Amino acid sequence: MAEKPRLYYFNGRGRMESIRWLLAAAGVEFEEVILETREQYLKLVEDGSLLFQQVPLVEIDGMKLTQSRAILSYLAAKYNLYGKDLKETALINMYTDGISDLMVLTMGCYSKPPEEKEKEIKFILEKAKNRYFPVFEKVLKNPGQDYLVGNKFSWADIHLLEVILMVEELCATVLSEFPLLQAFKTRISNIPTIKKFLQPGSQRKPPPDDHYLTTVRKVLAS
Repeated sequence: MAEKPRLYYFNGRGRMESIRWLLAAAGVEFEEVILETREQYLKLVEDGSLLFQQVPLVEIDGMKLTQSRAILSYLAAKYNLYGKDLKETALINMYTDGISDLMVLTMGCYSKPPEEKEKEIKFILEKAKNRYFPVFEKVLKNPGQDYLVGNKFSWADIHLLEVILMVEELCATVLSEFPLLQAFKTRISNIPTIKKFLQPGSQRKPPPDDHYLTTVRKVLAS
């Protein structure tokens, strides 16, 4: 029996959360090594596990993979979530890159000082509603289009649901003008593996808090 993938990261979302989502959606159990001390991080650097001295790190199939995009691409291909041909893979890459831009914006607001956070949230919601969500609402207008690419469940669908839920944490009504995305959210959330990941007690992480941010700065000495 193959060993479970092992994920090295902090006890929070960051750049590992999309990797957790992808594994969970594929029905793959994984182990986590939580980084809490500077010594843990330095040991990974010293033994050559961190190619660019950065996490996330995923041990899988005898490899030590770093760089989140490389990890996600490998997992999507390995678990048949990357389209049936190069054209579909290109579309998935295009959509997930756009979604990732919105994710980075959304994650960044939690590290803003209180006096800047409200302004940043307003900016994120404006981008979500005017730049990003209209793209996917339009894609889903095609007749019988239950999924984003090739009418088959893929990494793009997982990534889009993740960012929808992230932005909804900032504004619960953000999808009010996007009925097809509302239906998409319900449909994808009810896929059994994803439904399980959305239940309390799963390995899904909550929004970052002060303790998480302090731990990351301490471990990375940043």
